[in-house]
Amino acid sequence: MTYDYIIAGAGAAGCVLANRLSASGKHTVLLLEAGGKDSSLWFKIPVGFAKMYYNPTFNWMYYSRPQKQLNNREIYAPRGKVQGGSGSINAMIYVRGQAHDFDDWAANGNDGWGFKDVLPYFRKLENHPLGDSEYHGGSGPISITPMKGQTHPICDVFLKGCDELGYPLSDDFNGPKFEGAGIYDVNTRDGQRCSSSFAHLHPALSRPNLSVEHYALVDRVLFDESQQRATGVAITQHGVTRTFMANKEVILCAGAVDTPKILQLSGIADQALLARHNIPLVKHLPAVGQNLQDHLCASYYYKANIPTLNDQLSSLFGQFKLGLKYLFTRKGALAMSVNQAGGFFRGDEQQANPNLQLYFNPLSYQIPKNNKASLKPEPYSGFLLCFNPCRPTSRGTIEIASKNPRDAALIDPNYLSTQKDIDEVIQGSRLMRKIMQAPALKGITVEEVLPGPVVDTDAKMLQYFRENSGSIYHLCGSCAMGADQQKSVVDKRLKVHGLDGLRIVDASIFPNVTSGNTHAAVLMVAEKGADLILQDA
Repeated sequence: MTYDYIIAGAGAAGCVLANRLSASGKHTVLLLEAGGKDSSLWFKIPVGFAKMYYNPTFNWMYYSRPQKQLNNREIYAPRGKVQGGSGSINAMIYVRGQAHDFDDWAANGNDGWGFKDVLPYFRKLENHPLGDSEYHGGSGPISITPMKGQTHPICDVFLKGCDELGYPLSDDFNGPKFEGAGIYDVNTRDGQRCSSSFAHLHPALSRPNLSVEHYALVDRVLFDESQQRATGVAITQHGVTRTFMANKEVILCAGAVDTPKILQLSGIADQALLARHNIPLVKHLPAVGQNLQDHLCASYYYKANIPTLNDQLSSLFGQFKLGLKYLFTRKGALAMSVNQAGGFFRGDEQQANPNLQLYFNPLSYQIPKNNKASLKPEPYSGFLLCFNPCRPTSRGTIEIASKNPRDAALIDPNYLSTQKDIDEVIQGSRLMRKIMQAPALKGITVEEVLPGPVVDTDAKMLQYFRENSGSIYHLCGSCAMGADQQKSVVDKRLKVHGLDGLRIVDASIFPNVTSGNTHAAVLMVAEKGADLILQDA
């Protein structure tokens, strides 16, 4: 079968593209998804992400290679295996990043990707309660909900503590004032998750020019006899190999792990890697699978002398009450993220911009070391404070494990491989301890449970981080956008270097990770990518 556009991956970006490319009715579009539909109610309930955290039906449940700087631990890397992708199973925090994040993209040889260039696309995708303004949009598909005024009361204590120490407060991390402590926004509508699948794809499914195939694992991209133009894809679906052809373009939206994997399986990568796996070379692009970046975080746990979400969620009666409130009002703890407060801070006075992100959670829970997590509250009134460096400089890789498309790629983020990243771990650890000394927070804290007072030096804090840190699941950059074919994979129009009819639109094209949660930036890339594709059509 032949379509104008084939989109490989119905994740956060792919759902946006499927809507935008099919909207005019002029183009036929095929959307391929390796997982199933997002029809379970748990995809709509915001707190439902906990149900998907270790669910192999909807989650690829990847792990990294052993990380040398993290005591040789394999770090969990969940990825959505369902319509909507990771945007269907994430914690919904909506943060764009700092202006200089995108200005750095532009400075990397990508004219048109500076903050002033991408802001219109952020505004285009938003349906914000403030309506149309300089920083927000009021009529886009993705509904944004400020959690301010709805969060657990203990979050106000965190904000008061930051204010007592002289830190700025931010009313809107996506407005003019990024730096400081505040309450996060989430992408929800009427108390339900507003993923790009719900907002973009579901309304478009009735169009006769849009087709969706589920359980369709892309094996490789197909090329014409010249090996210069992408002409389609080969997939495996329910054990059967099928091919689909594209008149105009094949667009990879499989994410930071699986997009480079598809390219490598298709013969587009470093020729030495392809030779090791006996894959015929189509295009020598050494940057495929390089430049992998992620946010790495660690949590500090505290026992409180006032009630927290632990008290409500640790009993069946408490869960029942929260469930009733959600059922009848679409409000309460089940209608928002557990990551409620936090902010962006400078680790020291030498920082030109905020370089640390904090999360303050009115709930404390641990992920069991046996990797069979249920986000179960600690058995006391507790909360946690978590931090990650905003712009780590460690760079890792994605490589195929074999020629078999069903074998997971080898993920090596190479965490903490630069001195800057190690220094920022110390900065973040000191910052958390400093904030917890604010009078407001000291007044509600019984004790620091973990790491505890025994961890009282920089060396011990670094060791705690090495032993306990984990990913915040913001993998990106593995098919970076840039002008240099030796160091990047796509150009500023998201076309794969040296090949026709092949484009990438997902988090893998980030030249550098953004400061904060990456989902909003992926949606922006998809909106801008759709415009670039339609312009070229």
